[in-house]
Amino acid sequence: MIPRNGGRLLIRGRTTPLRTFALLRRTPVHSQLKYIPTHVPTRNLGFFKIVSKAVKMPAYVGGAMAAGGSYVAYKVEQASSFTLDKLSALKEMTDGFFDKTGDFFKGLGTTDGGESGGSEGGGGDNGGGATAAGAAAAAVGLTSDEGESTAAESGLDDDEDEETLIEDDDDEDFENDETDDHMVNLTRQMIEIRNLLANVNHDGIRLPSIVVIGSQSSGKSSVLECIVGQEFLPKGSNMVTRRPIELTLVNTPEAAANVAEFPALKMFNLTDFDQVQKILFDLNMAVPASECISNDPIQVTIRSPRVPDLSLVDLPGYIQVEAADQPTELKNKIRELCNRYLEPPNVILAISAADVDLANSAALRASRLADPRGERTIGVVTKLDLVDPEVARKILLNKKYPLKLGYVGVITKAPGAKSSAGGLFSRKQVSGYQAFVAQQNFEYAFLKENKEAFFGCTVGTRNLKKKLMKVLEKSMASSLRPTHLAIQQELEETSYQFKVEFNDRPLTPEMYLANNIDVLKLGTKDLSHNFSRNELKSILKNALDQKVLDLMAERYWNKPFDLKSSSFEPDLRELTQINIDGDIYWHKKLDLTTSSLTKLGVGRLSTNLITNALLTEVENLVDNTQLRNHPMAKSAVRDAAKSVLSNKYYSTADQVENCIKPYKYEIEIEDREWQTSKENAVNLLKEEMRQCDELYHDLKSQVGGRKLQQVVTYLEKLKQQKDSDIDLSTNETLGFSPTLIQRGKDAIFLKDRLSLLKMRYLFVKNSKKCKRKENKYQCPEVFLDAVTTKITNTSVLFLNVELLSDFYYNFPRELDMKFFNNLSKEEIETLAKEDPKIKKHIELQERKDVLENALSKIESVLAIQRTTQKNGREEEHKKSVFGW
Repeated sequence: MIPRNGGRLLIRGRTTPLRTFALLRRTPVHSQLKYIPTHVPTRNLGFFKIVSKAVKMPAYVGGAMAAGGSYVAYKVEQASSFTLDKLSALKEMTDGFFDKTGDFFKGLGTTDGGESGGSEGGGGDNGGGATAAGAAAAAVGLTSDEGESTAAESGLDDDEDEETLIEDDDDEDFENDETDDHMVNLTRQMIEIRNLLANVNHDGIRLPSIVVIGSQSSGKSSVLECIVGQEFLPKGSNMVTRRPIELTLVNTPEAAANVAEFPALKMFNLTDFDQVQKILFDLNMAVPASECISNDPIQVTIRSPRVPDLSLVDLPGYIQVEAADQPTELKNKIRELCNRYLEPPNVILAISAADVDLANSAALRASRLADPRGERTIGVVTKLDLVDPEVARKILLNKKYPLKLGYVGVITKAPGAKSSAGGLFSRKQVSGYQAFVAQQNFEYAFLKENKEAFFGCTVGTRNLKKKLMKVLEKSMASSLRPTHLAIQQELEETSYQFKVEFNDRPLTPEMYLANNIDVLKLGTKDLSHNFSRNELKSILKNALDQKVLDLMAERYWNKPFDLKSSSFEPDLRELTQINIDGDIYWHKKLDLTTSSLTKLGVGRLSTNLITNALLTEVENLVDNTQLRNHPMAKSAVRDAAKSVLSNKYYSTADQVENCIKPYKYEIEIEDREWQTSKENAVNLLKEEMRQCDELYHDLKSQVGGRKLQQVVTYLEKLKQQKDSDIDLSTNETLGFSPTLIQRGKDAIFLKDRLSLLKMRYLFVKNSKKCKRKENKYQCPEVFLDAVTTKITNTSVLFLNVELLSDFYYNFPRELDMKFFNNLSKEEIETLAKEDPKIKKHIELQERKDVLENALSKIESVLAIQRTTQKNGREEEHKKSVFGW
């Protein structure tokens, strides 16, 4: 009991009045507060002073109790969702409770307002101290829980007290640990080199990784999550780890949070580990249930300020018996997959549960086969809290299954919360970082409570991390020179192959695509010189000539063979008469034919023709480049051409339609134009005759000349009989099928058509009437050809300006937009590798670049190692000379 007026308090070497001493954390009361007796002069107290003191005492007591009660109520309300769980833990571990209570009282001396009352009123002083102590006892669990909650929300480790104690108490095995920044840097660089060499498929170039094996119930995934400090591996009742997970941990002190990456999937900067867990689950579940196991690894990189630089591989857990819905060969598949990763120089992390006899450990059995001498194997014993500490000690120090790297005991999960459902203080099951904090706290408390039992053993997750770092560093260092030699040999072989097959010509997907686009642009430039106005005129004139032939056949030449109907139209031979100027029939026929020609939609017809012609020319250009082997590239080039042409399609069609509008009302033809059109008409008639004769001979060869003649004769007789109403009963019809009858009708039609064409050909070629434009009604073939010539010449002027010039200007720019602005790097690479030869060239170039990069990095690491060794020898020499 501290006297009211009988002394002063000495705090940290200075005197402080009793009423102003504060709460100081982490310093015992008896080590900070020293009672120094002083001489107090006595004096008589008056009656009124005694009364005033007595009156003040209840006020002091009441004030202190009110303050303490308010403090407790505030804290209880703030942490109501966590209190019951913490109190339950404190009841189970009384030592931990007293340690935390002592931590509170160590803080008496720094926080203001710790005592109520002052140097006066001794009764009030005692009451205030007791009230503050009670408030602190009620809030002991709250402070720790509140810190854990805040840490869980912010992603930072707020369990600094426990971590510091682990370093102080449990680092005996690593007191002489000489791991320095140089070794850490070496490990990190070697892991980078290993990731580079992962793309080089060569068995002779392998850098060590830590391979994690164990049965499905041994806690293998929990060990990995404790090392990472974050739940991220997929969980499930069925077998969820179906593919190897190659996990690269990168320590990033400057990072504010954990970040996950999937390099193969091009997914980076993932901070939501629930999403990471789902991605891993989906990637594993993508393996069909009939196979259950795949050798294709999942590559994951985690960057965090809390992880060490490690390269780990999580493998599917061993099973004893296949389930009913699993293939019978699953057990052997898992064993074969694990054996591939257990080969040297990989370090084996064999996970076994403490509550299972090591003689039955599948992990130790597999590691013994892959590493008979136990030089590359670290034994990890999980679930230490499920067995007696003495039994756990015997497991960790056992001599029956010795490992040169020893065993490490860990507790990977905190026991589940025992709280009533739906209560005020019930708490949901923790996950993510909160689960890691709970596991660390429980492991620390358990190992501290049983410190004597585990004396001389390596226990704890932190010690496991340090051992893994140290072992991997040594393994990496021993692999430096062999790996350097293997990379040199492989680079020489790859360089020789690259020189022989591709003449040392560098090639990347971007270079390949750029070269082909440049060739395509040069082809477009040549096309602008070759595909110009003359070509446009030829294409449009041929199309209009075909339209003229169709109109002539429809209105002048066609006389289909029909047994039932008779034709009432004038005979075409009337056009050869000397004068038909007064015959209005032929005048109207020519006018209607001309109107049909000028109103058939020349604008869209011509624009479609030129557009299709340009697209065909572009496809021909692509076929002259290496892009012909890439369907996606050909489609992209065609889309680019269509995009440019479609922008001007409607405006071009409207311009052409407007320019030929006068020809719909009046057409004036000069003599020179008439003569030229006459020659063209003669050639058209000659070509039409040739085609008609060719079709007749093809029909004759299909049916047979004799048979066809019989059918034709039969049809001609039948028509004559119908005209004279004569009934002809003959068995000759029984030999002709409906198809043969139709072929006979086609033959009669072609003969009549050929006869008319010959007549018109001779008339147009030799008649004097067709030499003058005034006789256009007798020579409709010549007049219609002159009309098409005028329409063609006028349309080509606008097509050349509106469509062609715009296409030649914008098409190269559209190619750049399609291929270089819209395609990602991955899409360009995929496009380039569609061609097998180009794929081989690019992959060999990439292999050569990767090997050169890896060789450069490993040579820099070797140089640093040589410098470090040289400095070490010089230091040892100095010590030996000077006797330091």
